[in-house]
Amino acid sequence: MVHVLGINLPDNQVARFALSSIYGIGHHTAHRLCARLQVHDKCKVKDLSPFQVTSLASFLSSPATAPPLPRYPLAMPDYVPPPPTVSTQELLAKFNEARSRKKIRNLDPLKNLKTESELRREIRENIAHQRMIGSYVGRRHAMHLPVRGQNTQNNAKTARKLNRLDRY
Repeated sequence: MVHVLGINLPDNQVARFALSSIYGIGHHTAHRLCARLQVHDKCKVKDLSPFQVTSLASFLSSPATAPPLPRYPLAMPDYVPPPPTVSTQELLAKFNEARSRKKIRNLDPLKNLKTESELRREIRENIAHQRMIGSYVGRRHAMHLPVRGQNTQNNAKTARKLNRLDRY
């Protein structure tokens, strides 16, 4: 079994579905993670290379400090390729110069990824804030009742179990 962030990922499961067992990572985010780390869609956890496992663990431990993805230019329909004597460093320098003039921002959706204890702490703080300001949602949390408008006549048992401040 592969051990990432204190969670065991099952060996015989497809990697992108196994990643969704980490709190805060759904199927869409797991798919993006696999694309970023160059993991094939059908690759199982046991087939991951040690480099992929360490890069996954290092990215999930601190996604904000991960190196940005390289941006490569896309060709326009009227593009004429440069002569083969021009080096790739010169081409990338021209691209980065044009990019800085246009002020294109490199938006990485995985940069603000929060998982496990950090996400749980943020949820707990949000609930405490709602209770502190005395909002309707906060009062519903305090009374252990459904928060999002569900029926309370019959099926509020689950809400009473879940809507407690001492969530972990």
